[in-house]
This record gives sequence, structure tokens and C-alpha cells, in this order.
Amino acid sequence: MKFSVDKQEGFVVYELLEDKLTSLNAPVLKSELVLANAEGFKNIIVDLSNVKFVDSSGLSALLIGHRLCKDEKGIFGLCGLNDTVKNLIKISQLEDVLHLYSTQHDAVEGIQKKKKK
Repeated sequence: MKFSVDKQEGFVVYELLEDKLTSLNAPVLKSELVLANAEGFKNIIVDLSNVKFVDSSGLSALLIGHRLCKDEKGIFGLCGLNDTVKNLIKISQLEDVLHLYSTQHDAVEGIQKKKKK
């Protein structure tokens, strides 16, 4: 799986550089999210701007990231979702569970505001 990682103070951003998040590459993302959490990052952003399709394995990887952050009282944010991915999240009734942002910048600002509360 191709992705970039940007570790900042207080959060890490993963930008997926694939057009699909499926059973073929979701395990790699799961591993990365677990590693980031183990390194002490309780706030994680996954930028899906390049992703056009997510299957159930991909959604599972994202939910694992959400659980890891929630368990550490952190925030797991998703940004750059296209209509297909947004629809999957809506159909799965997860739009009120996951933190969704339009852009990476919005996600960073959203996490920083929530951390101050």
C-alpha cells in the first residue's frame, strides 16, 4: 500500500495514495494505525482524497483506527471522502460515529479545537 505519513506534535496524518482501500491493502493500514497508536499518537487523521472505493475490509480498518483513538481519549478523523465513500459510511450508519472533515486542514483544526476542550 502506498501512503505518506506526516507526524506532528499531538497527531499523525496518513494520506493514502491508492485509489482503493480493500481486503488487498487494508491490513497494511490496520498495522500502521496500531503502530501509530503504540507510538503514543492518540489523534490520527486519514486522508482519503485519492481513494475512490472502500470495501468492508477497508471500512473495518478505519473502524479499528477509530476504536484505538477513542480508547486513548483521542480523535480519529477522516477527510477527503468522495461521494461513494461518504455513501458507504452513511449506509453503514457511521456518520455520527466517525469524525468526518472536508479537507486535511479542516481535520487538523477540528482535532486541535477538540483537544482544547
